[in-house]
Amino acid sequence: TVTLTEVWGRDVKVTMVLYFLSEVVHPPMVIYMGEDKHENEELIRWSFPEDIWFHVDKLSSAHVYLRLPKGKSMDDIPDEVLTDCLQLVKANSIQGCKQNDVQIVYTPSTNLKKTQGMDMGQVGFHDQKLVRTAVVAKKSSEILNRLNKTKEERKPDLREEREQRDKLERMEARRKEQEERQREKEAAEKQKAEADLRSYKSIMKEDKMKSNKCDEKVDYRAIEEDFM
Repeated sequence: TVTLTEVWGRDVKVTMVLYFLSEVVHPPMVIYMGEDKHENEELIRWSFPEDIWFHVDKLSSAHVYLRLPKGKSMDDIPDEVLTDCLQLVKANSIQGCKQNDVQIVYTPSTNLKKTQGMDMGQVGFHDQKLVRTAVVAKKSSEILNRLNKTKEERKPDLREEREQRDKLERMEARRKEQEERQREKEAAEKQKAEADLRSYKSIMKEDKMKSNKCDEKVDYRAIEEDFM
């Protein structure tokens, strides 16, 4: 991990991230993980709210993340993609890769909790109810070979990516808010126009009724006698 404050004018850490594509679905889904515990810290800090975090339970392992489309949750992970993630976590655990029936825990990245005194890469959970477990019986070389063929190493600016993601989300929220205000304004104007139209028709009807009705205060018989 290298600090390039001089280059970007702020404390930006260049982190090596390994990316994989789970091509068992279309479009493929992105799985990524850090190269070591230093990278894990950066991933914990700058992961997206859409990310699902995976780790071998009670053993050291890579922190593996699955990036879900917006609006999706753990319940929406396809079984084949989930299997890819579980296999990748097991394979990247020094102890777990040698064992059978390895238990994996996974949870939304927003459920990860860092507290003072925790070791580098260590995490807790805000809500244990959001933590799920799965058991990997044994390694699948077929799955791992398929994933490794898509492997790509990058050094992204994780902070910049997260800030850009949040900026776009705020812009989208403002756009929807403006559209909603516009719809409310148009609905109010339409409602007022309809109310004005009903009021106008009511006035016209009353005027017409008055013009066709004899005025009770006028003595029409006296008028006729004077005329005769």
